[in-house]
Amino acid sequence: MTTVSRHAPLALAAALFLAVCAPAAQAASEAQALVDKARLTVEKLFAHEDTRHVRGWAKKARGVMIVPNLLKVGLLIGGGGGQGVLLARDAERGWSAPAFYAIGSGSFGLQAGFQSAEVMLILTSESALQAMVESRVKLGVDASVAAGPVGVGVAGATAADLGADIVAYALTRGAFVGAAVDGSVAVEEEALNAAYYGAGATAREIVLNRKFFNSAADGLIRALEGG
Repeated sequence: MTTVSRHAPLALAAALFLAVCAPAAQAASEAQALVDKARLTVEKLFAHEDTRHVRGWAKKARGVMIVPNLLKVGLLIGGGGGQGVLLARDAERGWSAPAFYAIGSGSFGLQAGFQSAEVMLILTSESALQAMVESRVKLGVDASVAAGPVGVGVAGATAADLGADIVAYALTRGAFVGAAVDGSVAVEEEALNAAYYGAGATAREIVLNRKFFNSAADGLIRALEGG
Protein backbone atom coordinates (compact mmCIF):
# COMPACT_ATOMS: atom_id res chain seq x y z
CA MET A 1 0.00 0.00 0.00
CA THR A 2 1.42 3.33 -1.07
CA THR A 3 1.48 6.07 1.52
CA VAL A 4 1.13 9.63 0.27
CA SER A 5 2.99 12.16 2.37
CA ARG A 6 0.89 14.95 3.79
CA HIS A 7 3.61 17.30 2.52
CA ALA A 8 3.12 16.24 -1.12
CA PRO A 9 0.56 18.95 -1.95
CA LEU A 10 2.91 21.59 -0.59
CA ALA A 11 5.82 20.20 -2.58
CA LEU A 12 3.71 20.14 -5.73
CA ALA A 13 2.59 23.73 -5.16
CA ALA A 14 6.18 24.83 -4.64
CA ALA A 15 7.28 23.06 -7.82
CA LEU A 16 4.51 24.73 -9.82
CA PHE A 17 5.42 28.13 -8.34
CA LEU A 18 9.05 27.71 -9.36
CA ALA A 19 8.07 26.53 -12.84
CA VAL A 20 6.04 29.69 -13.37
CA CYS A 21 8.35 32.20 -11.68
CA ALA A 22 11.76 30.98 -12.86
CA PRO A 23 11.31 31.95 -16.54
CA ALA A 24 9.93 35.36 -15.54
CA ALA A 25 12.86 35.97 -13.19
CA GLN A 26 15.29 34.92 -15.92
CA ALA A 27 13.63 37.29 -18.40
CA ALA A 28 13.79 40.17 -15.91
CA SER A 29 17.48 39.46 -15.32
CA GLU A 30 18.11 39.37 -19.09
CA ALA A 31 16.28 42.67 -19.49
CA GLN A 32 18.31 44.35 -16.76
CA ALA A 33 21.56 43.10 -18.27
CA LEU A 34 20.54 44.61 -21.61
CA VAL A 35 19.73 47.96 -19.95
CA ASP A 36 23.11 47.98 -18.21
CA LYS A 37 24.94 47.19 -21.47
CA ALA A 38 22.97 49.92 -23.24
CA ARG A 39 24.14 52.43 -20.61
CA LEU A 40 27.75 51.42 -21.19
CA THR A 41 27.27 51.80 -24.95
CA VAL A 42 25.91 55.32 -24.49
CA GLU A 43 28.82 56.27 -22.25
CA LYS A 44 31.35 54.91 -24.77
CA LEU A 45 29.74 56.61 -27.75
CA PHE A 46 29.57 59.92 -25.91
CA ALA A 47 33.23 59.68 -24.89
CA HIS A 48 34.84 58.26 -28.05
CA GLU A 49 36.61 60.80 -30.27
CA ASP A 50 35.22 59.21 -33.46
CA THR A 51 31.60 59.49 -32.29
CA ARG A 52 31.72 62.76 -30.39
CA HIS A 53 28.86 64.23 -32.44
CA VAL A 54 26.39 61.67 -31.09
CA ARG A 55 25.86 63.63 -27.86
CA GLY A 56 24.60 66.63 -29.84
CA TRP A 57 22.30 64.45 -31.93
CA ALA A 58 20.87 62.82 -28.79
CA LYS A 59 19.96 66.22 -27.33
CA LYS A 60 17.63 66.94 -30.24
CA ALA A 61 16.47 63.39 -30.95
CA ARG A 62 12.85 62.28 -30.85
CA GLY A 63 14.08 58.90 -29.69
CA VAL A 64 16.98 56.46 -29.70
CA MET A 65 17.43 52.76 -30.29
CA ILE A 66 20.53 51.40 -28.54
CA VAL A 67 21.89 47.98 -29.53
CA PRO A 68 24.88 47.04 -27.34
CA ASN A 69 25.91 44.05 -29.45
CA LEU A 70 24.74 43.94 -33.06
CA LEU A 71 26.33 40.93 -34.75
CA LYS A 72 26.65 40.63 -38.51
CA VAL A 73 28.16 37.73 -40.42
CA GLY A 74 28.29 37.07 -44.11
CA LEU A 75 29.37 34.56 -46.72
CA LEU A 76 27.44 35.29 -49.92
CA ILE A 77 24.27 35.42 -47.82
CA GLY A 78 24.60 37.79 -44.89
CA GLY A 79 22.61 38.05 -41.71
CA GLY A 80 22.78 38.95 -38.08
CA GLY A 81 20.98 40.60 -35.24
CA GLY A 82 20.91 41.50 -31.59
CA GLN A 83 18.76 43.01 -28.88
CA GLY A 84 18.22 46.65 -28.10
CA VAL A 85 16.22 49.20 -26.14
CA LEU A 86 14.09 52.05 -27.46
CA LEU A 87 13.55 55.33 -25.58
CA ALA A 88 11.62 58.44 -26.57
CA ARG A 89 12.48 62.03 -25.70
CA ASP A 90 10.53 65.25 -25.60
CA ALA A 91 11.43 68.71 -24.37
CA GLU A 92 9.01 68.71 -21.43
CA ARG A 93 9.33 65.19 -20.02
CA GLY A 94 12.84 64.22 -21.06
CA TRP A 95 13.58 60.54 -21.70
CA SER A 96 11.07 57.74 -21.31
CA ALA A 97 11.78 54.34 -19.81
CA PRO A 98 13.33 51.80 -22.23
CA ALA A 99 11.28 49.28 -24.20
CA PHE A 100 12.91 46.06 -25.39
CA TYR A 101 13.37 45.00 -29.01
CA ALA A 102 15.00 42.27 -31.08
CA ILE A 103 16.93 43.36 -34.17
CA GLY A 104 17.25 41.09 -37.20
CA SER A 105 18.63 41.45 -40.71
CA GLY A 106 19.35 39.51 -43.85
CA SER A 107 21.04 40.46 -47.11
CA PHE A 108 22.37 38.98 -50.33
CA GLY A 109 25.44 39.83 -52.39
CA LEU A 110 29.18 39.45 -52.56
CA GLN A 111 30.11 39.82 -48.94
CA ALA A 112 32.18 38.10 -46.34
CA GLY A 113 33.35 38.84 -42.87
CA PHE A 114 32.27 39.31 -39.29
CA GLN A 115 31.31 42.43 -37.42
CA SER A 116 30.27 43.16 -33.87
CA ALA A 117 29.04 46.67 -33.29
CA GLU A 118 27.69 48.84 -30.51
CA VAL A 119 25.03 50.88 -32.26
CA MET A 120 22.90 53.90 -31.46
CA LEU A 121 20.15 54.90 -33.87
CA ILE A 122 19.09 58.52 -33.47
CA LEU A 123 15.42 58.88 -34.44
CA THR A 124 15.07 62.40 -35.77
CA SER A 125 11.36 62.44 -36.59
CA GLU A 126 8.03 61.58 -35.01
CA SER A 127 7.26 59.27 -37.91
CA ALA A 128 10.46 57.28 -37.31
CA LEU A 129 9.61 56.88 -33.63
CA GLN A 130 6.04 55.80 -34.36
CA ALA A 131 7.20 53.28 -36.94
CA MET A 132 9.75 51.84 -34.53
CA VAL A 133 7.20 51.56 -31.72
CA GLU A 134 4.81 49.74 -34.00
CA SER A 135 7.54 47.39 -35.30
CA ARG A 136 6.73 48.27 -38.91
CA VAL A 137 10.01 49.76 -40.05
CA LYS A 138 12.72 48.28 -42.24
CA LEU A 139 15.80 50.43 -41.93
CA GLY A 140 16.97 51.95 -45.17
CA VAL A 141 13.63 51.11 -46.84
CA ASP A 142 10.78 52.44 -44.71
CA ALA A 143 13.05 54.94 -42.94
CA SER A 144 16.07 56.67 -44.44
CA VAL A 145 19.30 56.05 -42.53
CA ALA A 146 22.25 58.45 -42.59
CA ALA A 147 25.62 57.13 -41.42
CA GLY A 148 27.23 59.09 -38.65
CA PRO A 149 30.98 58.81 -38.11
CA VAL A 150 31.81 55.13 -37.59
CA GLY A 151 34.18 54.13 -34.84
CA VAL A 152 37.10 51.79 -34.45
CA GLY A 153 37.67 49.24 -37.22
CA VAL A 154 35.50 50.56 -40.06
CA ALA A 155 35.72 53.70 -42.18
CA GLY A 156 32.54 55.74 -42.46
CA ALA A 157 31.22 58.91 -43.97
CA THR A 158 30.09 61.92 -41.98
CA ALA A 159 26.46 62.79 -42.67
CA ALA A 160 24.76 65.99 -41.57
CA ASP A 161 21.50 65.18 -43.33
CA LEU A 162 18.89 66.77 -41.08
CA GLY A 163 16.18 65.32 -43.30
CA ALA A 164 17.11 61.71 -42.50
CA ASP A 165 14.69 59.70 -40.40
CA ILE A 166 17.53 58.00 -38.54
CA VAL A 167 21.22 58.78 -37.97
CA ALA A 168 23.25 55.68 -37.13
CA TYR A 169 26.38 55.72 -34.99
CA ALA A 170 28.48 52.64 -34.29
CA LEU A 171 31.62 51.47 -32.57
CA THR A 172 32.68 48.34 -34.42
CA ARG A 173 34.99 45.37 -34.04
CA GLY A 174 35.94 43.22 -37.00
CA ALA A 175 35.52 44.00 -40.68
CA PHE A 176 32.42 43.79 -42.83
CA VAL A 177 31.58 45.21 -46.24
CA GLY A 178 28.25 47.03 -46.17
CA ALA A 179 26.18 49.11 -43.82
CA ALA A 180 25.67 47.85 -40.28
CA VAL A 181 21.93 48.50 -40.10
CA ASP A 182 20.48 48.74 -43.62
CA GLY A 183 17.79 46.12 -44.11
CA SER A 184 17.40 45.48 -40.39
CA VAL A 185 14.01 45.18 -38.76
CA ALA A 186 13.10 45.82 -35.11
CA VAL A 187 10.48 43.69 -33.37
CA GLU A 188 9.15 44.30 -29.87
CA GLU A 189 10.34 41.85 -27.20
CA GLU A 190 6.99 41.43 -25.44
CA ALA A 191 8.26 38.91 -22.89
CA LEU A 192 11.10 41.18 -21.74
CA ASN A 193 8.82 44.22 -21.51
CA ALA A 194 6.34 42.28 -19.36
CA ALA A 195 9.08 40.81 -17.18
CA TYR A 196 10.74 44.17 -16.56
CA TYR A 197 7.61 46.26 -15.96
CA GLY A 198 4.65 43.96 -15.40
CA ALA A 199 1.48 42.99 -17.23
CA GLY A 200 0.31 45.36 -19.94
CA ALA A 201 3.74 46.86 -20.54
CA THR A 202 3.83 47.23 -24.32
CA ALA A 203 6.33 49.40 -26.16
CA ARG A 204 3.62 51.98 -26.83
CA GLU A 205 2.61 52.19 -23.16
CA ILE A 206 6.24 52.40 -22.05
CA VAL A 207 7.72 54.77 -24.61
CA LEU A 208 4.85 56.94 -25.85
CA ASN A 209 2.23 56.88 -23.09
CA ARG A 210 4.85 56.59 -20.30
CA LYS A 211 2.68 54.43 -18.06
CA PHE A 212 5.55 52.20 -16.94
CA PHE A 213 8.85 52.95 -15.22
CA ASN A 214 11.59 50.97 -13.52
CA SER A 215 14.11 52.75 -11.30
CA ALA A 216 16.75 50.19 -12.31
CA ALA A 217 16.87 51.95 -15.70
CA ASP A 218 17.68 55.36 -14.18
CA GLY A 219 21.39 54.96 -14.94
CA LEU A 220 20.68 54.58 -18.64
CA ILE A 221 18.49 57.69 -18.64
CA ARG A 222 21.16 59.70 -16.80
CA ALA A 223 23.74 58.58 -19.34
CA LEU A 224 21.57 59.82 -22.20
CA GLU A 225 21.13 63.12 -20.38
CA GLY A 226 24.91 63.38 -20.27
CA GLY A 227 25.08 63.04 -16.50
